[in-house]
Amino acid sequence: MGPKLKEQQLQSKMAEIRKYLIRLGAGTADAEDIVQDTVYKALLYLDGIDEHKISAWLYKVAINSYYDLCRRQTRFQYSEEIDLEAPANELPESMLLQQEQKVLIEKVLGKLNPANRQLILLKYEMEFSYKQIAALLGITEGTVKASLYRARQQFQQIYGGEAE
Repeated sequence: MGPKLKEQQLQSKMAEIRKYLIRLGAGTADAEDIVQDTVYKALLYLDGIDEHKISAWLYKVAINSYYDLCRRQTRFQYSEEIDLEAPANELPESMLLQQEQKVLIEKVLGKLNPANRQLILLKYEMEFSYKQIAALLGITEGTVKASLYRARQQFQQIYGGEAE
């Protein structure tokens, strides 16, 4: 794979990674900083990265940078940023219900422990397979499935309390 193709692959992942970092809880500015740091590291090591593993490598670098940032900060703050854009053809009532649902889900995600939040976002927001999640986190597929089950249980427990 040529350097141009790797750079294109790198560019296509940056917006996705930025969105993922914000969903994990990073603020917009922190997410931008982490993405820039990830791009810098990727450009340094681009030739040494296997073409099939670029995406996982980028996520791993970004996630590790995010956790480093969290450790440096005294407390973890969940970002309240929500994508409020909706298609123009939807009814206002429908849009309001969807927005309320998004806010509730964001609140529940914010109350999950970071590991469970990460698993749920990787599986359902980013639509990664069990195999991709396992490779990204350096764990077995069985561990991913069991951990995701527990994460869903925690989500449902918190969601049930929030919906009342």
